[in-house]
Amino acid sequence: MKRLKLNLNLTGVIVTLAVGVLLPVLLSTAVGIVVVVLAEDTAGIVTGVLVISFAVATIGSALVAIVLTGNRARLARSQADFVANVSHEFRTPLSAIRLYAQTLQSGKLKDNPEQMANCIDTILRETEWLDVMVERVLMWRTSSKDLMPLNLERCPVNHVVETAVDRFRGMIPPDEVVLTCDIESQIDVEHDEHALQAVVLNLLTNAYKYTGKNKEIQVVVKDVEDEVVIAVTDNGIGISPGDRKRIFQPFFRAEDEHREGASGAGLGLAIAHNLVVQHEGSITVESEPDKGATFSIHLPAAKTGV
Repeated sequence: MKRLKLNLNLTGVIVTLAVGVLLPVLLSTAVGIVVVVLAEDTAGIVTGVLVISFAVATIGSALVAIVLTGNRARLARSQADFVANVSHEFRTPLSAIRLYAQTLQSGKLKDNPEQMANCIDTILRETEWLDVMVERVLMWRTSSKDLMPLNLERCPVNHVVETAVDRFRGMIPPDEVVLTCDIESQIDVEHDEHALQAVVLNLLTNAYKYTGKNKEIQVVVKDVEDEVVIAVTDNGIGISPGDRKRIFQPFFRAEDEHREGASGAGLGLAIAHNLVVQHEGSITVESEPDKGATFSIHLPAAKTGV
């Protein structure tokens, strides 16, 4: 409702500008043209030209005002959505941590070591989710402005991907996801271990959010000619053709009834895209609605002799 109200307010401003400014100016332009056409002396022609020039300048100013108003409204909407989405995403693990901590504090499970262990495991998993979300926001602050320095190393990416997968396993309950990995690469790639790990982890958490109860995620790392491809495939709800063109834009979240339960600020894929581009690589997606999605990271092989 807030977004709808904001859009209606913006429409009202544009209509007001159009009716209150553009309409009189257009009429003035018409008058100027008539004066030029019917003028019988130099003074009349000059007057008509001045009226037309004033009208054109006013139209230009009005259009600039409309564009600036629209951009400002869109920026305000993006900021509001970002705060709301981040707040919601943080609140979910915090609520779980508080609930399980209170359960442990109550002492009700002191005679049930198994349940106590489950509570502790859940708290640790939710803490890991929080850590990833904070890291994501901070990383966006730097990667979006190319402020994040990359510490490039030349070696295969196998270890980085394995580390990201292991970290992801620690974020999810045991046996909730059928996670398979086929990690085989021999090509050296110049990459930042921390940044690339964040990219893979973002793709894994994204796949986790948009799959149903029977979650299946596959990670494949392979050499294809002179590049390394890291592919993350899920059996989730898929992505429509229209959304595929925008999913790497910051703060974009598809308006789909099937995605309502998936929280997020719309930063994960934008961060992944920015970091991959900084590695002189590319990231692509193949997907159809209700048929899952495959995100592929393409990284060039390290140049020989350098």
